[in-house]
Amino acid sequence: MFPRSFSKFKNKRVKLDGYNFDSLAEAKHYKYSLLPRFKAGEITHLEVHPRYKCMIDGVKVCDYIADFSYIDLNQTGLQGQIGCEVVEDVKGFKTDVYKLKKKLVEALYRGTKIIEINPKLYSKVKLEEKMNDWSIQISKNQRSNHITYCI
Repeated sequence: MFPRSFSKFKNKRVKLDGYNFDSLAEAKHYKYSLLPRFKAGEITHLEVHPRYKCMIDGVKVCDYIADFSYIDLNQTGLQGQIGCEVVEDVKGFKTDVYKLKKKLVEALYRGTKIIEINPKLYSKVKLEEKMNDWSIQISKNQRSNHITYCI
């Protein structure tokens, strides 16, 4: 088999802060939405490309690699604890394999809800730009989604 010289979904891979992002939108979401919230102390334990092992009766079925996970300190978890885990995935096209893995992770990891971020939110934002009022507004809009899906 020949090595692929282009992305399957025509995404542009980006290296930023030592991380390799699969798309420009994923890198923009990290830089303009998650990183400012992390630096402001709104979220902790920010993890890029966390791996979730899907095992049933001791048999490994697959691994799901999300784009981001973190603890949102503004939310209350299922047991009343301060802070809850949020899992995010920047998704433009949802393959059948992705849909299956998402359902599997949400079933195996009780209370986990994967939030899908639409890459079109970042289509007009350049990666090199400083954070402007428009990208701050995106961050506030995304925050309202987290309230609905926190575990």
